[in-house]
Amino acid sequence: MGKISVLHLADTHLGVENYGRIDPSTGLNSRLLDFAAVLDQVVDYALNSDVHLVIFAGDAYRSRDPNSTCQREFAKRIWKLASQGIQVFLLVGNHDLPAALGRANSVDIFETLEVQNVHVGRKPGVHRIQTKAGPVQIVALPWLPRSQVFTKEDQKNRSQEEINELMGEYLSRFVSRAAAELDPDLPAILAAHLSIMGAVWGSEKSVMLGQDVVVPKSLVALPAFDYVALGHVHRHQVLGNLPLTVYAGSLERIDFGEEKEDKGFVVVQLEKGSAEFDFHKVDARRFLTVEVDIRTDDPMPEILSALEKQNLAGVIVRVFIRTSQEREARIQYNEIRRYLVSRDVAHVAAIAKQVERKHRTVFSGRLAEEMTPLQALDLYLKNKQVPAERANVLIRYADAMVQDLVQRGQT
Repeated sequence: MGKISVLHLADTHLGVENYGRIDPSTGLNSRLLDFAAVLDQVVDYALNSDVHLVIFAGDAYRSRDPNSTCQREFAKRIWKLASQGIQVFLLVGNHDLPAALGRANSVDIFETLEVQNVHVGRKPGVHRIQTKAGPVQIVALPWLPRSQVFTKEDQKNRSQEEINELMGEYLSRFVSRAAAELDPDLPAILAAHLSIMGAVWGSEKSVMLGQDVVVPKSLVALPAFDYVALGHVHRHQVLGNLPLTVYAGSLERIDFGEEKEDKGFVVVQLEKGSAEFDFHKVDARRFLTVEVDIRTDDPMPEILSALEKQNLAGVIVRVFIRTSQEREARIQYNEIRRYLVSRDVAHVAAIAKQVERKHRTVFSGRLAEEMTPLQALDLYLKNKQVPAERANVLIRYADAMVQDLVQRGQT
């Protein structure tokens, strides 16, 4: 048996529409097209590079109830892989889970229709999959809500910390038992959608005010596994080498918190006792923040000169202008916006100014009119010098609240 070529990706989040617009040629949101385009890059690589197994480590969609268009776009690409004989393993992430126990998750349809070559990890368990290069064992550890593990009585009179500790113990027992059941002569993968201590978070910082269970590396670092394929953290990173433990990261940038992150997928050459990998970048949509400090009494040439130095085509851009109270009236927002549009930017997220005053820093009245609540919150936290890690948590929670209100039809 030769090496098995495994492509590992995660967190596609189809349905994110931040900074998007309706594309006139398709009628679809431009951000859906962005997310679909990077997924196409993954599919094309798999089809052209003799990949034997694709592991998707959870979070196919932005929400637990994706619309039919998002489902179509995801299914179209999974079918393209499976129809060419590539084995596809879909792990269920937290964004894939229904709100109520008993309802189908967002990828159950593949299992229900018994789509050939597609396997769904909807609950903890061991899967043995026959690839073109030989068999491989996958221990599936999908996202598990506490309600699925513990009854209300189990959780009664316990603190969140105690429940998290119990959850960690449950996960550890499962992984240890599953590892003991594996065939020692066959390559084995742990596919998990969870938070591991030591991971460096991107803008999706998942502390979730105590709601996210964070497990130690020792839970996954078992000699029975040759590779640990992780999802949930959007930043690509390697957490360990014995066994090789990797977050693939997300494929597309969601917001400016991921502006400087490379996006892509992982390709692993796997055999019993060893795993080697390469990270493959995708051509994700660029996010760019341009900061301008006004130093003269004529701010517009300074601003336009700073923008002229940037490669703006196809970029989601925001502009922060720092100026004095005396010079702020000379800033022409419409001219800046027209210039950005003329440079073929994908979206102008914000044009905002921070005015230095003697007693306090304020934002122009125009800022409140032109920015979304999340953009205004982001700028407010920056100017209050809130630590980036805490600011990311607050922004993600604000985003979740807005999305929830939208889904309920309250905004």
